[in-house]
Order: sequence, then C-alpha cells, then structure tokens
Amino acid sequence: MNERVALVTGANKGIGFGIAKHLGLSGWKVIVGARNRERARDVIRQLKSVGVDVLGWVNIELKDVAGIEQAAMEVSDKYPNLSLLVNNAGIPGNMSVNSRHTDLSDIRETLDVNFVGTFALTRALLPLLTANQGRIVNVTVPSEISPYWHPLAYVASKAAQNAMMGVMAVEFQQSNTPVEIFSVHPGPTTTDLNGNMSLPGFHDIDTVGSKFSQLINDGQSHQGEFIELYPIVKED
Repeated sequence: MNERVALVTGANKGIGFGIAKHLGLSGWKVIVGARNRERARDVIRQLKSVGVDVLGWVNIELKDVAGIEQAAMEVSDKYPNLSLLVNNAGIPGNMSVNSRHTDLSDIRETLDVNFVGTFALTRALLPLLTANQGRIVNVTVPSEISPYWHPLAYVASKAAQNAMMGVMAVEFQQSNTPVEIFSVHPGPTTTDLNGNMSLPGFHDIDTVGSKFSQLINDGQSHQGEFIELYPIVKED
C-alpha cells in the first residue's frame, strides 16, 4: 500500500495543527503548510514529539500567487505521493465591524487569501492529486448566514470557497476525474481566530482534529458534500 501523504495548510496553529496532529496519529505522513519558517520548525518539533511522521514543511503564503505556484512545484518534486490536500489556512478579516463599516480593502484581502489563494493552490496541485486519485478538503463555514455571527469579509470569502468546491465536484464527476472534493465545517472552536473564545458548545482543537481524522479515514466517498463536524445549535 502506498504511503498516505497529506498537506495541511495553516498547520502551525489552531484547527490546522489539530488536523495535522490527528491525521498523523492515525497513520498519515504530514507536510506542514505555513508562511513562517520558525513557526513551521516549532510545530514540526511539537508534532514529532507526539509521534507524528512529518515529512517537512512548505512555505505557503496564500496572497502570493507566484509563490503558490513555486510551492506546488516543490510539493510535486519532493512529495510525489501526496493524496490529501487540506485547505485550512485563512485570515479572519475584520470581525469587529458590521457590513456598512467594512473597508473594501478588508474585503479584497480576505477574498484574495481565503478564496483566490485557496483556489490557486488547489488548481496548482490538481495534476498531482489526479495522478494519485486524491482528495481535497476545505475547512470552511456555511454559506447560510447565521444571525449570531456574520462578519462580512470572512463569510463572503468562505461562501466563494464553498461555491468553488461545489463547482469542482460537479466537474470532476462529469469528466470522470479521479479526485474527490468536499467541505468540512468544524463548528464553534476555540482558536486565536476568534480571540480564543470559549463558550457553551465550543470545542477545542484536539476534539475537532480527532473527529476530522475519523471523517477522512471512514472509507466513504464524500464528493461535493458539506459536512458539519459539530453543527451550531440554533436558539429558539
């Protein structure tokens, strides 16, 4: 059996770290995608200390399209068995303002990173993932607008990412491309993206990482699905 190799973007902290850790503990070999060398080295030490087989790290800055192309070439050259891309990295945008006070620059930057950058990386790695009959998993939020939490720049960027997933899933099926793509919503999770918020119904990164790993390893097809690990409980 070929080795199972996964690239997790934004694996140096938060949900990305939890995903990389628990994929590794379940037998996957992990490539850390990060944009800071020192943080990448630190997280590799942490992952190896708990028994994760880390193959290395790749410098991925999602707002740098030329850099993304270079990163994809590096992955293809060094890690030809890559069969799982976890698009986790992203930025929050300014979550402290409502839509009428959101700067256009914030909208553009958040879309450029969370949507354009994610698409560019996915497209660049698609030939390798196709050759290995791989999977693409986007860590995202629902496109449906929640009355409790709805920062415009972030939600808009993830809605675009969800549309990308849906379109690519249909195209893969229509063209018989042997790649699976689906989206995962972790649910409320305590991370620095939300200021380490911890309220009833929130989960920690280990809980989310473990359940994500179980999903990846369940042996089922999830083509085109939007899967909520821990759905947000709606108030009456």
